[in-house]
Parts: sequence; structure tokens; C-alpha cells
Amino acid sequence: MNACCWHFSDWLTDMGAAPKSTYSDDEKWMVIRGRPWRRTDPELPAEVIEELKSHLGKARSGVRVAKNSGDEGELRAVRNRVNIAKHGLGERGDYWWEMSVEDRRRRAVEALNQLR
Repeated sequence: MNACCWHFSDWLTDMGAAPKSTYSDDEKWMVIRGRPWRRTDPELPAEVIEELKSHLGKARSGVRVAKNSGDEGELRAVRNRVNIAKHGLGERGDYWWEMSVEDRRRRAVEALNQLR
């Protein structure tokens, strides 16, 4: 199924193996230069992660362009897109490991809908 055509109901019927109920700290966090960063939600379909990361990369590039141009309005807009993508991936907002898989996937769908 094409990533642009994913719907939440499709994910619920195509969940595959049962999700894990507990995750180790290494599965939740990665450490970069001594600072912990939240990992991407592992229960999201690969196609969804790929699309969200594509939006994230484009938004991050937009941040650099907006900073160089001095356009504060554009900078706010692209930073908002970064935030939406990061929430969709589970890297911001409520901790994904404290949410049901259904809520986690719903959050990703909402993020994709805002970014498309």
C-alpha cells in the first residue's frame, strides 16, 4: 500500500505481531553527546516512519533556509512542521511507551494529515 494512502483503519487491521508491552531504556532512548533523545516509536509501520522522516528532513532544511533569509514568519512555520513530524514519530509529546498502540498510530496519522 502506498504511504500516501494509509488510513488509521488500515493500520488497525494490519497490525501484524502483537506489540511489546514493555521496552528497555535502550529501546526508548539513545544518547548523543551525553544527552538522551527519545527514539522513534517502533510500532509505527515502516512506510509511515519513512514519510514522517521525509517531512522532517524537508522541514529541517526549511529551517536553515528561513534562518539564512531572516524570514521570521517562515521560520515559525517550518519549525512548526518539524514539531508536527517529531510528534508523529513519537519523539515529542507524550511518551509513546505509555500510550496504547492505537493512540500512538492515531497520533502519527494526525501528524501526516497536517503535513500533507
